Amino acid sequence: MIAYWHNPRCSKSRVGLALLEENGAQVEVRKYLEDAPSADELRAVLGKLGVTAIDMMRTGEKQFKELGLTKTSSTDELITAMAENPILIERPLAIAGDKAAIGRPPENLLALF
Repeated sequence: MIAYWHNPRCSKSRVGLALLEENGAQVEVRKYLEDAPSADELRAVLGKLGVTAIDMMRTGEKQFKELGLTKTSSTDELITAMAENPILIERPLAIAGDKAAIGRPPENLLALF
């Protein structure tokens, strides 16, 4: 089972979901904008991704600047911001067991197989 943090309004997210399904994956969709992950969930996913918090963020979102965040903000500050403002989480994001992938480009998701 692949947990898929999905924003149906995002074309990359729709393409990523289709790619997983075309490759036979059983996908559990989570509309993360409506069901925001907790700070603990974000920390766990960061560990599976093997990236820093800033690498998991949409730094071009207007809220990023409005919140006074920068690329040098602390990990805790960035995780809190993502938990409180899930629009800041890079999408799409898929989690399978102890691995995770950000679907930019969508083909990155194939690493979960």
